[in-house]
Amino acid sequence: MTVLHETNIIAPTIAAAPFVIRAETGFDIAARESLLDVCFGAARHARTCQRLRDGRLPAEGLAFSVDHEGKLVGTIRLWHVDAGGRAALMLGPLAVDPSVRTLGIGAALMTHAITEAAARGHGAILLLGDAPYYARFGFTSERMNMLALPGPFEPERLLGLELKPGALDRARGIILPSGKRVRHTDTELTPSALAA
Repeated sequence: MTVLHETNIIAPTIAAAPFVIRAETGFDIAARESLLDVCFGAARHARTCQRLRDGRLPAEGLAFSVDHEGKLVGTIRLWHVDAGGRAALMLGPLAVDPSVRTLGIGAALMTHAITEAAARGHGAILLLGDAPYYARFGFTSERMNMLALPGPFEPERLLGLELKPGALDRARGIILPSGKRVRHTDTELTPSALAA
């Protein structure tokens, strides 16, 4: 398992980047949902990883938006999960507007999210994604063979990154949501809660 401190991640400096990464706010809901629809389609609500997010709030301080020329063009969120008896974060979705994908926003968002998660003391991040893309951030399939998601998924796409050595030791079983539940009084509501 790759440990964060062994990974050399290079991201553009704020001054060099033609975009701004900032904390997500309640004002981002409509633009974020629209961006996710563009990137993943309407079927995104039926994906297995969505079951881990439904009715839950993102991990505190770990939901980010990207602005470029006055428009929200990127999003990333991390969620608390129980990874077979071990506390971890689940990353996703990561989305970047197709019109600005050449600006390096996806890589900058990944670097920012990993750095913030480590700074907040989290031990590991999991995700379901393409190994060749996420390997450059230190994600591997090592130690993932004893974990499963609560629904259909491709096991080779389940990847992990230890932010602290041994964070995924003895992680076995189904990955389940463990974050705070959405309340109707919260400013952030999921699309299903908005429809209710």
